[in-house]
Amino acid sequence: MSTTVALSGTLVVLSSGDPSTTGIRAALTATEPTLQTVALTADGSSPTGRTFSAPAGRAMAPRTTGRFALVGATWTDPARRLTGTVQVRTRSAADGTWTPWQTLEADAPNPAEPGSADARGARGSTDPLWVGPSDGVEARVADGSGGTAALPPGLRLDLIDPGDPAAAEVPVPKAYAEVEEPPRPVPDLVSRARWGANERLVENAPEYTTDVQVLFVHHTAGTNSYSCADSPAIVRSIQAYHVKSKHWNDIGYNFLVDKCGTLFEGRGGGITRPVLGAHTLGFNARSSAIAVLGNYMSRDVPARVRTVIAQVAAYKLGAYGNPPAGRVSLISSGSDRYARGSRAVLNRVSGHRDTGRTECPGDALYGRLGAIRSLAAAGPSGLAVTKINGAVRIGGTWFTRGAVRPYWQVGTPGTLMHRYDVYVDGDLTASVPATERQQLLRLEPGRHTVRVRAVALNGRVAVTDTLVYADQTLPEFTGGPTVTLRPGSLDGIVPVRLRWAVRDAGGLRTVRLTTPATVGLPITATSWAGSVRPGAATTYGLRATDRAGNARSVAAVRTPVLVSEARAERQGTWRAIGSPAYLGGSALRATTAGAALSWSFTGRSAALAVSRTAVSGRIRVYVDGKPAGIVDLRSPDALHRRAVWTRSWTAAGPHTVRIVAEGTAGRPGVISDGLVYLK
Repeated sequence: MSTTVALSGTLVVLSSGDPSTTGIRAALTATEPTLQTVALTADGSSPTGRTFSAPAGRAMAPRTTGRFALVGATWTDPARRLTGTVQVRTRSAADGTWTPWQTLEADAPNPAEPGSADARGARGSTDPLWVGPSDGVEARVADGSGGTAALPPGLRLDLIDPGDPAAAEVPVPKAYAEVEEPPRPVPDLVSRARWGANERLVENAPEYTTDVQVLFVHHTAGTNSYSCADSPAIVRSIQAYHVKSKHWNDIGYNFLVDKCGTLFEGRGGGITRPVLGAHTLGFNARSSAIAVLGNYMSRDVPARVRTVIAQVAAYKLGAYGNPPAGRVSLISSGSDRYARGSRAVLNRVSGHRDTGRTECPGDALYGRLGAIRSLAAAGPSGLAVTKINGAVRIGGTWFTRGAVRPYWQVGTPGTLMHRYDVYVDGDLTASVPATERQQLLRLEPGRHTVRVRAVALNGRVAVTDTLVYADQTLPEFTGGPTVTLRPGSLDGIVPVRLRWAVRDAGGLRTVRLTTPATVGLPITATSWAGSVRPGAATTYGLRATDRAGNARSVAAVRTPVLVSEARAERQGTWRAIGSPAYLGGSALRATTAGAALSWSFTGRSAALAVSRTAVSGRIRVYVDGKPAGIVDLRSPDALHRRAVWTRSWTAAGPHTVRIVAEGTAGRPGVISDGLVYLK
């Protein structure tokens, strides 16, 4: 399936491809409105004349698109109604969240006046649906009964981006405006000057042919027992032999390589140019040649040498757009195998014996030409972004604060590579030579697709896309931190609860409690229960970090205060009792109904301190004169120094808490140990 984009009068077709993040395409931006279309079919083919069995709930695969903000469905015949419904859900370009399913309404006829310009070329359509800035869509078609709905021909989704007229006035960043492509790398070789070519032997200027259509592979025969340190001398000797003995103008081969894989420049004239050599009778024109020093009738060619031959093939043939694994038809200028004017169909990487009656380049080397062709013709393999400095990977997305340095790798030997192009949202940002594997990028806030495009010497390419979300906004605490008291033990501690709410458009990575304890919290957590020392001012600190590394810290300071029962205002009969089990060693017991205690304080949260026993009764609680609940203090186990019943307020203020003992029959005792509050 494909996506067609109309951009300022130009149609661009984008592959809808894999809906996963590894297939993300660059988002489109424009100063004028743009249209993308996605055909609605069950199998990816044209919908015309087909039916789509789509019971409710069966959805077409989600896919990434260019940016859009409005969606509708259209079809070819405006007179035909849509049977059933089309439902869509879209992905927010801001934070990547998907909307619920939404139905595209299609109950009105085409309003165009018959015969008018509006009617000519009109399409049937649903009402449009505004979805806000989006970059992904999923669709499903259903007839409402779970049966088969006939689709009108040409049914498609139309995605509209309104554009941004103001964007036309924004200058293109200089770093993105002009990117120079590095030149095709010349194979690493020993130049004529370095191997000691005798230029005095060369009487005439080099000659050139039109291009390079084929690379011929030779061997020089002779011995393989030479030392590679002697290779320059061997090449000098071959030059002298070709000139002095054969009366050629220069050494006949364009390139030579020894058994150690060292490449030598052969005939002069420039390795970047199509120099006419003297190497393959009848086919020197439109060709180049490389000779391996040694005899390869039975001895295999080292892998390093095969790679060098493949590199030269990719370099010379790729310069003219010729695939090294292809074939070409050439006219012979006359050889012992092809008469003058006859046509030979040759592999673009051929052996000398393919055009002449010779054993060259040897049976073993000739048998390796197929593998050499494959190596020279292969596209870049294993291209992958392995890490991005300055970013953190979460799922299939990398998150950053702006500056990143992607690193990538490729399985193809570096000698067979030309360059790497780096794109950001479809714009060429950098082009680096094959020796580089990284590039510094500075990204604007938002979602981006970083594409690395590997270009081989032979011209073949491979691409890998990486989704990067740049976020310079700190997480936002939308609530809290709020500290309240909670029920629990008051044995040297005060139980508290911390609450908060935090969010981030790009997503949170961590939320941590930094004080009074260091605790890693789930990012979905909104509260923490702990205990602190009474009477001490305690700082409650939180730090939230988003996926890009932006962090925000917040804190609140609260002091828990214990107020003994002795400081309460009393009504009715209360009897003082002493025991180490009580706070401060003492408490008050009410033995009659209606006995009351009240405390006045200024704070944000309060709890009652009591003892709970098997004979404890109930108390009625009043806050600022109003009923606030009934607490049954009975417990099968004796629980002293307990905080029960809590009440909290949004801000500190004066409050009065009053308790009244009910004195229920059989449970006459109410033991009060005081009150605790936060200030």
